[in-house]
Amino acid sequence: MLTRKQHELIRFIQVRLEESGVSPSFEEMKEALDLKSKSGVHRLISALEERGFIRRLPNRARALEVIRQPEDVSNKAPPAANINSTAGVIRPPERRPAPANDVIEIPLHGRIAAGMPIEAMETGAMLPVPAALLGAGEHYALEVSGDSMIEAGILDGDYALIRRTDTARDGEIVVALVRGEEATLKYLRRQDGRVRLDPANAAYEPQIYDSREVVVQGKLAGLLRRYH
Repeated sequence: MLTRKQHELIRFIQVRLEESGVSPSFEEMKEALDLKSKSGVHRLISALEERGFIRRLPNRARALEVIRQPEDVSNKAPPAANINSTAGVIRPPERRPAPANDVIEIPLHGRIAAGMPIEAMETGAMLPVPAALLGAGEHYALEVSGDSMIEAGILDGDYALIRRTDTARDGEIVVALVRGEEATLKYLRRQDGRVRLDPANAAYEPQIYDSREVVVQGKLAGLLRRYH
């Protein structure tokens, strides 16, 4: 059996996941359950985790997943709408973008050319990225080197956020591994049985290869830029 607060918390987490795909922050959980401190939230989460109702997702500053609901959740948990936190139950917040403090760490695989291809080296480093910048799937990051994609808004020193995939449609910006050795970030085009990698800078020429020489390793999902 779960306590009422445990029921309320697991229901609140589930509602937020269904509405936005992002678990609530500890501050939001504290306010929703009318607790005096975040330590009370930590205790509730630890209890639910130990009993197999939720789990913490790896590589995230805060992220929870509801594994199962209590069998008697319909009797004790508040409904998903028209509920009032002042009456001891929880009103889920309106849909809104994922908060900026929900951070995922993704692998940073070195530098990738946005000019002539260079080798993309795996570094073992991790890059913290706001969850709102990423969608579903597995992601990694590459630091952009060069200026051949500036007309697409991709600048030297940017971090390209890449969703791992081996397929892409014509016109998408991809990470293309050329001849098994060099990686580049370009628009993908297929032409007469060949692959054309197009820059977004009039100063550069397209790169054309036999289709067997190019392997798609991911598609651009977003950009992260640091200002110094």
